[in-house]
Amino acid sequence: MKTNRVLQTAGVVALAALALAGCASNESSSSQSASSEAVSGTIKGAGSSAQTAAQTAWIKDFQTANSGANVTYNPVGSGAGRSQFEQGSVNFAGSDAALSDDELNGTFQACKSGSKAIDLPVYISPIAVVYNLDGVKDLKLDAATIAGIFSGKITTWNAPEIKALNPNATLPSTTITPVHRSDNSGTTANFTDYLHQAAASTWTEASSGDWPASFGGSGAQGTSGVISTVKSGSGTIGYADESQVGDLSVAQIKVGSDFVKPTAKGAAALAETAKSVEGRDDNDLALSLNRTTTDSSEYPITLVSYLITCQTYNDSSVAKVVSAYAKYVASDAGQEAASKAAGSAPLSKSLAAKVTKVAESIK
Repeated sequence: MKTNRVLQTAGVVALAALALAGCASNESSSSQSASSEAVSGTIKGAGSSAQTAAQTAWIKDFQTANSGANVTYNPVGSGAGRSQFEQGSVNFAGSDAALSDDELNGTFQACKSGSKAIDLPVYISPIAVVYNLDGVKDLKLDAATIAGIFSGKITTWNAPEIKALNPNATLPSTTITPVHRSDNSGTTANFTDYLHQAAASTWTEASSGDWPASFGGSGAQGTSGVISTVKSGSGTIGYADESQVGDLSVAQIKVGSDFVKPTAKGAAALAETAKSVEGRDDNDLALSLNRTTTDSSEYPITLVSYLITCQTYNDSSVAKVVSAYAKYVASDAGQEAASKAAGSAPLSKSLAAKVTKVAESIK
């Protein structure tokens, strides 16, 4: 599993500077589109870098089943993807955070006048707290300590708060260098939502895709940037989609009375208990996660990542391809492809059925 993750990470880093294109992916595949009828046309997407490996797999298989279709995806980050979608320069966005109420009240250039954008959950994955500290391989952390580290209140690795959680570890006096995303990031929004929910007395900022400037730390562009910065430093710590951690050390997180590592199974268990965000239209499937869980089968630092599309497009031919693509992504074949490529957790049957129903209504 770890070796596969290292290979996946190398591929992700190599692709991160380029738009992901499927023009060379019309090769045989065991995964088929969920569409009963093949579609043709070109659509463009942009956004979440955490979705990179999954989008690569989805595009490859979708185009294999729909030889006349061409899908591209540029992993520029969730915030940039949402902005490009709002401006109409892409037909869909990938985002590790659902659209905010303010964003939903704005105008989406690709959407028909009077039509709103919608959030379709398609990718569930744990966020790992990664670190690079010589001699320490089994680090244990709780929410309050993580909040203290990333807010700049805990500054050395042998701080009392860390020693109390790791009594048998040889912790050096090395200065801690927290690494965060410098771009607007859905991964950051999920990570800070965990800190805000689970350690509110220490993490005084609300959840946000933009890192709080007052908390400092070292910023890096994209998921690959965080991984590279943590790996190249000493005493560094960061957060990233677990599919891309490679050979970095991963902290165990306290949940209830236990310490757990990030797993797809734990992420799926947390997502299963999620509630719908209040005040949304029926076709908007944005979810709210309970990150204060004490059930150790649920991993609290989980991201639910979305395809963001129009409910009704200005161009019906674009809508047909987007609808087919979203249906494929939510299908058993699409979820299996993402799981193999990125180690993500498949959508539950009930959630996948909801996404498919909404995808079918896109026009």
